[in-house]
Amino acid sequence: MRIGYPCINWTIGCKGDRTFRLNSYSEERLIETVQNNLDCLFKMLQFNVANEILFFRITSDLVPFASHPVCSLNWQEYFKTKFAEIGQFIRAHRIRISMHPSQFIIINAKDAKVFENSLKELQYHTEVLDLLGLDSSAKIQVHVGGVYGDKTAAMERFVQRYPLLPAAVRQHLVIENDDKSYDLADCLNISGATGIPVLFDVFHHQIKNNGEATREALILAGKTWHAADGRPMVDYSSQQAHAINGKHAETIDPDDFSKFMTLSRPLDFDIMLEIKDKETSALKAVELLHSDERFIRA
Repeated sequence: MRIGYPCINWTIGCKGDRTFRLNSYSEERLIETVQNNLDCLFKMLQFNVANEILFFRITSDLVPFASHPVCSLNWQEYFKTKFAEIGQFIRAHRIRISMHPSQFIIINAKDAKVFENSLKELQYHTEVLDLLGLDSSAKIQVHVGGVYGDKTAAMERFVQRYPLLPAAVRQHLVIENDDKSYDLADCLNISGATGIPVLFDVFHHQIKNNGEATREALILAGKTWHAADGRPMVDYSSQQAHAINGKHAETIDPDDFSKFMTLSRPLDFDIMLEIKDKETSALKAVELLHSDERFIRA
């Protein structure tokens, strides 16, 4: 079991998701921005290893406009050595990596152009993982997509599109249950038809479910993962007090997290904390898990 947080570290003083406006694009600016983002990524990973945080979600903004026609730079070749250096560090320290494209990446889109653009973006994410030298246990998580007034047809469209994705993309792809449209049962149905693993989001499941207890849901989602996929991934958060329903907590609730850890025994999975204060909550979770035999130490 590893603990992780997404994309940004507020402690170390660098911003690894820098980007810029499309109308100010230049090759020089792209090179400068990507160099900054890669340097910051390396610093974040070093911080994480020093603090026994061995799961990290890399920002989708690592290479701005990578899938856009404006990007003419062969950034894969230009930054090949830097990616290899970071990848060697990741593998040497057994860090688990994931990525999470934006909500505009829609495999089941009715508009063929939206699907085409989504595919280009998924290929970019796959290139990042490949340049880092990571195997199929590094995952790209997406939501199922839109409902478009006909949920059954929308799910069927995802199933039909899935085999059209390049094998390199499919080996990294997982779907996540959401809190509005596609719950765990929907994701399990799609998984049964495609073989795609289901990343279980605890907080989303608390909001939208079919009565499955959290432990039961963990088991069901876990069964969709195979040896080549690595340990199942789980997203964890809790409700922010005195906020609208579905708002992620600003900081970890130690009691809620400890209860979740207890009810999940002896199941093993890697946990991504989708909590606003990022590494601060991850450090607290590591401390809470130090006596848990499932916890992987650096």
